[in-house]
Amino acid sequence: MKSAYELAMERLESKSPTATLTPKQKERIAEVESVAQSKIAEKELFLKEQITKALASGDGASALQLEQQLAMETRRIQSDAEAKRAAIREEK
Repeated sequence: MKSAYELAMERLESKSPTATLTPKQKERIAEVESVAQSKIAEKELFLKEQITKALASGDGASALQLEQQLAMETRRIQSDAEAKRAAIREEK
């Protein structure tokens, strides 16, 4: 006799089966993630240096603006990477 959890998981699997990725897709997804991480690291290095300079000069408003820019660019890079990963997963 199956538990309610097992029955629910079977229904879920029948409605939307789990997609299996080919080795090539996995490789491409890993590459997208690697590129995104390197872009984020590059932005962090550059903008954190600028933030440190702004704080050292006493310009808190500029530092805050740079922190917001870093957060915005990080979200944009992550969003772009997720869109690319989704496109790769959709390929047959």
